[in-house]
Amino acid sequence: MTIPGFGYQRIEVADGVSLNAAVGGQGSPIVLLHGFPQTHLIWRHVAASLATDHTVICPDLRGYGDSDKPAETDGTTYSKRTMAADIVALAEALGHSQFALVGHDRGALVAFRAGLDHPDKITHLACLDVLPTLDMWDAMHGVNAAVAFHLYLMAQPPGLPEQLIASAPDAFFGYFLDLWIKDPAAIPTDVRAAYLKASREAIPSIVADYRASAGIDITHDREDLAAGNKLTMPVAVVQQDWGSALGFDAAALWSAWAPNLHHSTTTAGHFMAEESPDEITKTIRSLTD
Repeated sequence: MTIPGFGYQRIEVADGVSLNAAVGGQGSPIVLLHGFPQTHLIWRHVAASLATDHTVICPDLRGYGDSDKPAETDGTTYSKRTMAADIVALAEALGHSQFALVGHDRGALVAFRAGLDHPDKITHLACLDVLPTLDMWDAMHGVNAAVAFHLYLMAQPPGLPEQLIASAPDAFFGYFLDLWIKDPAAIPTDVRAAYLKASREAIPSIVADYRASAGIDITHDREDLAAGNKLTMPVAVVQQDWGSALGFDAAALWSAWAPNLHHSTTTAGHFMAEESPDEITKTIRSLTD
């Protein structure tokens, strides 16, 4: 499946790694990064709206969709630092030395890392429905952590998580597509099928992405925290009200990283770019225009 009106390119971003990217529109560039268990198709509504006056770039992340899925050689293969470097290389290959960056879920963690590692490249940053990796792990306590059981499963060493998920991939990935949505009609049957197909064909790389967030990604966040590094660009964060449910102040956690922060909550479900595209488009435009 494709985003109507967008052209598609495969662009090499690292040795032996190319990303599949949908590109459309004209104007100042905005890169949109998807999350789990999805592909760039999550942006099909938002991208079409933004493309009326922006160049919009929607890649499949390394390890997802139709992008390359290199074997996990060590923790760096799917570190958010590596994945962020992919996105900077992608934008530069398309002729953009600076760009606004929006990420949802896993893509938001990549966007967060890109903002810290490449502040000269990222003009504006928006993150949808996540906490920074270090804060995410710290916010999980006791039985409340059961809502994120998949984080703990995929944090395990290579072998068992991949085997368990591969035994019933559609049940595993479909569980999150069903649980995290408030309006099931927002993900039509054909789009859901595309997400499930893409996910079951990418089990090792998806697990490696999550495994990195229980290891090297934490190390990188701690290093930035110790050094006092912050996001220097304007930052918008839109989240469900997980803080009140799980007992943390999401806005305060984000403010520690982003001095120039606009934080808001939404009544949409996790897949807000599909459930409430007008709201998300408005947030992006308010940040970048």
